[in-house]
Amino acid sequence: MSNVTRLRHGLPMSPDINKAIADLDSAIANAVSAAKAAGLPQGLVVALLHGHAQMQTNVMVG
Repeated sequence: MSNVTRLRHGLPMSPDINKAIADLDSAIANAVSAAKAAGLPQGLVVALLHGHAQMQTNVMVG
């Protein structure tokens, strides 16, 4: 996802966190590419990602 602007944190982030972010981004991009190649409708991919984001928001807020 080279077209995504990098977020900056108020405090410096450790190299471990930066690596985890890069690994997560790469894994998501690879999974989306594989899903699209397998023929999943784009709307389903978006719905699944949105559902996971919503659940993580609930965890953070709750």
